[in-house]
Amino acid sequence: MKALRVAVAAALVLVALVLQVAVFPHLAWDGIVPNFCLLVVVAAALVRGPGFAATLGFFAGLALDLAPPADHVAGRWALALVVVGYVAGLMRQDTRSSATTVVATVAASSFIGTSVYALSGVILGDAVAGSGDLVRVILVALLWDVLLTPLVLPAVMRLLTRLEPARA
Repeated sequence: MKALRVAVAAALVLVALVLQVAVFPHLAWDGIVPNFCLLVVVAAALVRGPGFAATLGFFAGLALDLAPPADHVAGRWALALVVVGYVAGLMRQDTRSSATTVVATVAASSFIGTSVYALSGVILGDAVAGSGDLVRVILVALLWDVLLTPLVLPAVMRLLTRLEPARA
């Protein structure tokens, strides 16, 4: 069952990556696309917890770093999604799952993930936007992710829950 769970999570990340880099750039808002990989990591965090989600976040972020156009220092998205997976997984342990908490978790995760990505760019001298633009990018990314939450999270969480071992 564990191998099946990992395979399904990898397939979900692959689908999210393709949507993010191949489909949604055509629908971008001010050049900003929703972060489907982040949504999959948050769903995994809410179902499986911080350890699994941080690991999935690392591999999803690394795939995102290496996917075309790959115009930034590799590892920035991997770092951001590790943090997102861990923090969202901690939220799972502290709260009961409801629609409101899921949306709030996605909003907080989107803010944290995009901020970590943007700040790591500033620290590494890899920033493509000024500080005023960073706030706009973070807010638009957050809005995209929250708007797509009802379409993505329930299905991904339901699929990952089906692969969860039965609890006694």
